[in-house]
Amino acid sequence: MQRLLTPEQARSFVLSHRFEGRTVGLVPTMGALHKGHLSLVRQSQQQCDVTVATIFVNPTQFGPSEDLDKYPRLLEHDCELLEREGTAAVFLPSNEAMYANGYSTFVDPPKVAQRLEGECRPGHFRGVATVVLKLSQILPATHAFFGRKDYQQLKVIQAMLRDLSVGIIAVPCETVREQDGLAMSSRNRYLSDEQRSQSLRLSKALSKAKQLADSGEQSIDVIEEAMQEELRRDGGVDRIDYATVVNAETLDPLSKLDQPAVALIAAFVGKTRLIDNQTIL
Repeated sequence: MQRLLTPEQARSFVLSHRFEGRTVGLVPTMGALHKGHLSLVRQSQQQCDVTVATIFVNPTQFGPSEDLDKYPRLLEHDCELLEREGTAAVFLPSNEAMYANGYSTFVDPPKVAQRLEGECRPGHFRGVATVVLKLSQILPATHAFFGRKDYQQLKVIQAMLRDLSVGIIAVPCETVREQDGLAMSSRNRYLSDEQRSQSLRLSKALSKAKQLADSGEQSIDVIEEAMQEELRRDGGVDRIDYATVVNAETLDPLSKLDQPAVALIAAFVGKTRLIDNQTIL
């Protein structure tokens, strides 16, 4: 597996394969890899001739009070995992390579970024949209693979790539879960054993929403109230940012469950903020 350290090296690597007619899959990550990330690599391996991963903890998507400094960094372990999966190359840029001194250009994210995470984490999606566009320019792949666990992020990236006519296909990949239902996340490492148990309330609340939808319940208020109740049950989560049901494409609020919809949750267990989602219609 090649380690690409500069944008020039990364662009040259991808273009050399593109010029030979090969499809190239891009798997952007911030490292601290788990089975969810590796499932993206496997999906890319199945669909594309060549797979390139990136590891870059992007500072512009963290707010001033968020966990940038303590975000887990396990570079050598991550590279071992990627090589074991047959990844052709990994791009490992420095902060300076991505944001040179005097950098001042950012991407204004699309409308789908405005609510939910956009309200809870101001500026977050500006950083996400900017870094994904930069990676798409540096590594002009044919496909890029993103997990559905970060559902709103997926919709933001899809809209940004479409609106700015970026010639790369964003491929959504299913959320990978632990056996007990907890969505895999690099931030799960922060959880104590007790908090790990508390965190299961997210997947249980989503299952409750799906159960109600499957039973024919159409009232959004009823479903959201049931989700909130489930999140707080049995020494549940410590704080809820949102537990809501929205249009599956626009993420606009719904008053009635009569169109494709997704249930979305963001909640704190201790100081760790977790997100999860489930399509319910």
